[in-house]
Amino acid sequence: MRRRELIAALPAALALPQAPAWAQAFPNRVMRYIVPVAAGGGSDLVGRTVCERWGKLLGQTIIVDNIGGGGGAIACQTTAKAPADGYTLMQGYVATHGTSPATRSKLPYDPIKDFTPVGMIGGTPNVLVVDANLPIRSLAEFVAYLKKNPGKASYGSAGQGSLTHLTMELFKQASATFMLHIPYRGIAPAFNDLLGSQTQAMFPGLAAALPHIRSGRVRPLAVTGTARHPVVKDVPTLIELGYKGFDAIQWYGVVGPAGLPAPVLATLHDTLNKVLTGPDLRERLAAEAVEPMPMSAADFGKYIKADIARWTAIARERKIDLDA
Repeated sequence: MRRRELIAALPAALALPQAPAWAQAFPNRVMRYIVPVAAGGGSDLVGRTVCERWGKLLGQTIIVDNIGGGGGAIACQTTAKAPADGYTLMQGYVATHGTSPATRSKLPYDPIKDFTPVGMIGGTPNVLVVDANLPIRSLAEFVAYLKKNPGKASYGSAGQGSLTHLTMELFKQASATFMLHIPYRGIAPAFNDLLGSQTQAMFPGLAAALPHIRSGRVRPLAVTGTARHPVVKDVPTLIELGYKGFDAIQWYGVVGPAGLPAPVLATLHDTLNKVLTGPDLRERLAAEAVEPMPMSAADFGKYIKADIARWTAIARERKIDLDA
């Protein structure tokens, strides 16, 4: 009789809803971490450095998948369409979740609605540098030079709508000065013309500028961010020189598809922050002048929204729309 009851009850048992994949021990299989740029370079190094340590802490392999193209749009779309189970993550950064949403009116993804913020990794400042052949030793002298030579100075950037472009436009607005913008396809060719005195200034990331600062071929005048960077301690921040609003940095963080379950998000966030406190990580990221910036998932979400708002304001003011 007992056997008949069990057999009779079997269909009902099979009909019970199955526990979602995330409800099982997470993570229990290989994870995918999308980096929205080609392999090599600073962003890729940051992602691989973090994933190597993060995977060990989670007890799973994290495969780094480089998906370049479209200014990060292809990677963003791929991530947004992935299952919201925590097994596909992306390294969101200032371009995908800051400057691109600000300068592209037809962006094929929503940087807020399509993603779940997991946590900040860290950031590096941008540094205002000038041609070392110019008779300029300070930010005040640079502003005076621009006002004395209106329309004669130009600056290079890594491209239209890039952080190097928008940061200099913000500076031009704040200092009431003018420089002609010369966009390049990447930071390397932009530096070539600065070193050749074809342009007079630039606002690159600190890591890209360091070799040229150390060689003495460009002169650093100020850095963005709320505090001086330990690698260039003698270079003041724009904020301490009286330019408010220059706390923006080139940042890197982790996002997942929208709707990550709370338990999965908690596991990912807590372990990521543990990775960021490791002394070996700080030492490794120093190669890209990146300082770890652990924060809560909620605070990271607020940071993204604030960064988009900042760059949207300057893009509208300077009439920058790459999709117009």
